[in-house]
Amino acid sequence: MPDEDEVRRLSTRMNRIVGANPGLRGDADDACQTAWLEFLRRPPTLRDANGLAGWLTTVARRHALRAAEKRSRVTFVDDSQLETHTPVDSPEVAALSGELTEALWRAVEKFPERHRRMMLLLAHYPELGHAQLAAELGISPASVSRIRQRCLTVLRRRLEAEGFSYP
Repeated sequence: MPDEDEVRRLSTRMNRIVGANPGLRGDADDACQTAWLEFLRRPPTLRDANGLAGWLTTVARRHALRAAEKRSRVTFVDDSQLETHTPVDSPEVAALSGELTEALWRAVEKFPERHRRMMLLLAHYPELGHAQLAAELGISPASVSRIRQRCLTVLRRRLEAEGFSYP
């Protein structure tokens, strides 16, 4: 393993050689660090002790070339396509949504059987009308709206008690 001065000298040399190519200049630092990491993970078997500089430089150059190649493959989205592009939720939004979903179904599990079934039907079969819901639950169609409203009110209170709010 090279000492600290040798590491500094080799790093400077690698950086100059890789950065000499204008297309790789922006990737030189990262490529050199990656070459050192590769050296630490799998030290090469070199016949010549002086071959380390060449090996590191070659590895760094290859990593810089791969990075430049990836960057050149990036395709930019035309502004007209932005309206049809579906945005992806951030990890924070996805985590909060997952927590809310878990809390919601925990709260539904505490409902009486008929109310729990109504919430499941509303969630998984939103296309069902009052008459179909009433038939599935064994209640009169006139009761569907009242029971649905009662369930949603209880659900909102339980979620608020757990720290979730509804705008």
